[in-house]
Amino acid sequence: MFIFRLKLFIWVLLSISYLAFFTSASLCKQFVQQTTKQFEQETDRFWEFQEQSNRWVEVKLPFDLVSCVNDNCNKVGLIDQTKGTKEENLGNEKDASNQNNNNMKDGNIGRLDENSYANLPQRKRISLTKMSDTSIWVTGGSGSIYERFWNGVQWVIAPHDLHLSAGSAVSVLIVNQTILAISEEGNLYQFKPAFNQSTNEEAEQSSVIQIKSSTVSYDGQRVYFCTKNGLLLELSEVEPPRWENHGRPPGADVAAIADAARIRAEVVYTISSVGDLYEYDKNSRPSWKKHLKSVDASKEGSLIPLMGCTVHGLIGDHSISLFLLTKGGKLVERRLYQRKWKWINHESPEDHHLTSITPLLEDEPNETFISLFLTTSTGSVFEYRIPNHSGTAQENQISVTWLNHMHPPNAKPARGIAGLRFQLGRTLFALDDGRLAELHMPNLGGENSGPTHQFNMRKKVSSKYVWSILDAPETEGWNAEYCTEERGPMNCIAGIKDESNNAGNTRSLTRRRKGNKAQQEYLSPSTSRSALAETSKEYSFPDNWTNTNFRLRMMQAGVSFFMVTDEGLTFEYLYTENVWLWLRHDHSTPMRGSLGNYNGSLFFVDIYGTLLIRERSGNDLAWINCTAMRKGTQVTAGPPWDGKLKVTAEDALFFVSKSGRLLQFTVALRKFKWKYCRNPPETKLACIIDQEIFRENIVFVVGRNGRLYQYNKVTELWHEHHQSQHLVLSRLPGTAIRPSFFSLTGSLFMLSEDGGLVEYHWNAWDGWIWVEHGTPCKDVNLVAPPGPFFKGNQLLLIGSDGNVYLRYMDQLTWRWKNCGSPHDRDKDTEDQTKMENPNYSNGNCDPKVASTRPIPLSENSAIFELRDGRLAEIREVQDKQWVWIRIIGTPTSTCTASYWIALAS
Repeated sequence: MFIFRLKLFIWVLLSISYLAFFTSASLCKQFVQQTTKQFEQETDRFWEFQEQSNRWVEVKLPFDLVSCVNDNCNKVGLIDQTKGTKEENLGNEKDASNQNNNNMKDGNIGRLDENSYANLPQRKRISLTKMSDTSIWVTGGSGSIYERFWNGVQWVIAPHDLHLSAGSAVSVLIVNQTILAISEEGNLYQFKPAFNQSTNEEAEQSSVIQIKSSTVSYDGQRVYFCTKNGLLLELSEVEPPRWENHGRPPGADVAAIADAARIRAEVVYTISSVGDLYEYDKNSRPSWKKHLKSVDASKEGSLIPLMGCTVHGLIGDHSISLFLLTKGGKLVERRLYQRKWKWINHESPEDHHLTSITPLLEDEPNETFISLFLTTSTGSVFEYRIPNHSGTAQENQISVTWLNHMHPPNAKPARGIAGLRFQLGRTLFALDDGRLAELHMPNLGGENSGPTHQFNMRKKVSSKYVWSILDAPETEGWNAEYCTEERGPMNCIAGIKDESNNAGNTRSLTRRRKGNKAQQEYLSPSTSRSALAETSKEYSFPDNWTNTNFRLRMMQAGVSFFMVTDEGLTFEYLYTENVWLWLRHDHSTPMRGSLGNYNGSLFFVDIYGTLLIRERSGNDLAWINCTAMRKGTQVTAGPPWDGKLKVTAEDALFFVSKSGRLLQFTVALRKFKWKYCRNPPETKLACIIDQEIFRENIVFVVGRNGRLYQYNKVTELWHEHHQSQHLVLSRLPGTAIRPSFFSLTGSLFMLSEDGGLVEYHWNAWDGWIWVEHGTPCKDVNLVAPPGPFFKGNQLLLIGSDGNVYLRYMDQLTWRWKNCGSPHDRDKDTEDQTKMENPNYSNGNCDPKVASTRPIPLSENSAIFELRDGRLAEIREVQDKQWVWIRIIGTPTSTCTASYWIALAS
């Protein structure tokens, strides 16, 4: 019996094993078959997370998949469109082209399809306020305040910034001819009539309660404020100030004021942070009333806390409508008619998310229809036409409800910032890049058009609108000059034409229009069609690129400068007790160059790309590793020149990473912080041309494709400058020349790829102009970055023959002059004989000038490196007369020279 059971057990075990083996084999075979299948793409919708906007954004296909490790990014794959989508796009391409042509004919000159871009970031501090038809007050993204004023001849820009202790401004309001400003800290300030001055008369009230936003009542006599802690305040008198605290709705707060006594006198409509509409009437009990939500009670149906648009008499003499936006980007109306409130949903344009409403003019004519202008999250402007049912039915027929006016070329209206209708047919919008734009009817507005007389709106209104871009001042990174008190068209109070030369003034105004046209030549990098984009991938830097361009750095004019040798040693040439001597600054790793100087601290980069600070700590010198800080990375280049930065809480130096991205390193108040500024979409960066010397808040760079770009520190946006296809810039630093701090006129000097001098010049009349200066002579090219410059019109350059050349302005004409090299003796000055240790008999000596970027030593002298490793100083002894005065022996030069050296500690 035992044997029978044993045999049965073995038989069952073998059966189970066979079944398990067969099943496993089948599963393995099936698994192998499945793993050999290729991935099949079933959708065309993919999203990526953008850190700048802190949201998920749908990408446009085809889309490159990039893997980044230690800031080194490589393409690892591609998401393309599915086959069906490609065929559909090909079939619709012709229709889309025809539609774009029709839009252009209708005056919609925006060049880009909105759906091809992600949502714009929400801008802060920006506001537009109308004082009169001739005066518009603007707060910019930088926190500055300026006024666009029509002086009778042209629009001029007048600054009205708060004093430094007040900080940045976020809005301006005008009540009873009194100008008030709200700071970012929530304080309220009053402007005095004196030019460019303000006082802090309301600091006592605002120091207790911080103000968030404000709205002037319909009658212009009172101001309602929304505080940061959700209260409603009223300022009924300014001098002396009379405040009333109206509190907040029960169980809610006041996040925004939707209407200030425009619907009913002394009744205010507010929106809470959760999106509910409330009504405050201090003469009723209870004072606060909540308006029930519309049918859509979801979060998307909640209201956005912003100012609404009130319209009277839309469906009858006694009807009142308050237009608002929901968090879902829809337009809704709260209508009061025959003592009954109701919600009306007006939806939104297809595939568009509305973010702001432009209020109507106070004297807006009530004709056959009402036009509302709204901005979208992606930077387009729509006009919504609402029929006025108070007229006859035939007059109120509207063929198109939503009209898309798109956006100006290469610019978009800022997200969530309401426009300003300052005249009939003319509306101002703040642009995302910091400038302004005017949407107006043809021949009725623009930069050179002053306030227009009101015309009869009963005539048929054309649906055609055109865009005009208006420049902003330097505080926003742009080129609008501040007005002056001197006689002329730019006079702040009254523009004056020179009657003795009418023709000349006509020419000047015409040239000014040309300059404004040039402002539209800022290109969005993602829309440019540079034929040289591929060269950025192929271009490779020489191994000694950083050392050659950042070997020398001035520490203190006439007293100290630093030198980094080929071997990575760091030396300081110091003048102390009437003696020049060399000091050695040791570090555990060899250095590659000196990339910046800020407030007595020098920034170095070692052979591994580590950014280090050399500064004095008490009685000792210390090294600080910046790359080891949070978000730190390896760098290769920095600003070529050290500008006189304003001492602000936002002072920063910019660097180029190894991967070709722009990096911002905050240095103000020693609160060190890294920030990635990325790079233009079609190229990596080669080097920085200028940081905030030529234009405040702007960093000019050259891409590895040889094109010129700029980064705006305020808006964090990239722009490409218009550049002819045949002009390819060298991948070398440049220099900026700005003769006067009070004028924006100046130039950027760079080298072309073939060794010629190139100037990019700006002035108020012609805008941006490219000027090619060529080379000093036919058989000599320029081999080093241009500079330094002196007196605003003299530029020193190094030729391929080892000589230094001067490019200078002589009676409005640029000229060349050969300054030679230190070994030249055919000069008409005896200073040449004072050069120490020329030692020409030594075979290791070569007094020709090397291609190392030179530095200024004082306001009339510069330091150059010679081919034998020594240094030489050239000085201007008379007007435009430059002579070599001495040769400086260096610790590492193979040419015999005497010098003193010590170890810095």
